[in-house]
Amino acid sequence: MHGTGVPLVTPFDTSGRVDHARLEELVRWVTDCGVDFLVPCGSSGEAPLLTTDERVRVVESVADATDRPVLAGTGCEGYEPTLETTERAAAVGADAALVVTPSYYRSDDAALEAYYRDLADDSPVPIYLYSVPKFTGHALSPRTVASLAGHENIAGIKDSSGSLESLQRLVDRTADESFAVLVGSGSVYAAGLAAGADGGVLAMANVVPERANGIYRRHADGESDEARSRNAALVDLNHAVTTRYGVPGIKAALSARDRPAGSLRRPLRPLEDAARRDLESTLADALEAASAPDADPST
Repeated sequence: MHGTGVPLVTPFDTSGRVDHARLEELVRWVTDCGVDFLVPCGSSGEAPLLTTDERVRVVESVADATDRPVLAGTGCEGYEPTLETTERAAAVGADAALVVTPSYYRSDDAALEAYYRDLADDSPVPIYLYSVPKFTGHALSPRTVASLAGHENIAGIKDSSGSLESLQRLVDRTADESFAVLVGSGSVYAAGLAAGADGGVLAMANVVPERANGIYRRHADGESDEARSRNAALVDLNHAVTTRYGVPGIKAALSARDRPAGSLRRPLRPLEDAARRDLESTLADALEAASAPDADPST
């Protein structure tokens, strides 16, 4: 995977069921905005709150609604459920699997390396490592990633550490392999690309897919200063929909843009009125500050 990926939210109806019609509408919008690939069932998609059957149906809906590559979140706490989810996701159209590091038992890198190797041996589609210490409490070391990068069925990593040093070390240590390093933090997207990353999977791309895509396009066209400028205009928004408000913030921002965000799944709760107003103000400032944006086809 290269370019800008969207870790899609999962819309739910008021009864808590996945709203596939809204999901497909959202997929069509971000695809029309030019994103390069789609990532259903990741952290932004409330994946830990989905059953395996629900995950598979979400992946199927996304794959049916787009012609872009689909990188499906399939990671679970155990090997067997992760492999089952990966196999079923591949059968309904996933092109690759994004597998978060299991975290409950605090496995070390030696155990995680063996886990990923076994999974890659058995998976019908390429595996992407997913290091997100914010949620798991553990970051895969660059040494471990470099060792795994040589496996023919391990295709890349989403690094959500937010550390440019980590990104640079990952890029340097995997340079001799066919292995994609993807930025997982929207605040450092342009800087990560400048450091050699191949693209990103960004929560803020749910809300401003045309702007996130524009950062990558400007970088690819050699306009690094413009890419950094566009990224700087979105840092506050990225912070709001990740660190400050999380998934409820992403869905509130989508609603503010009249997009089909749907409801949240318990235990997540909608933003309070004051928080919603703060987020809407941050979104408005970001859209105004992002000068000469790439066009949103709906506006």
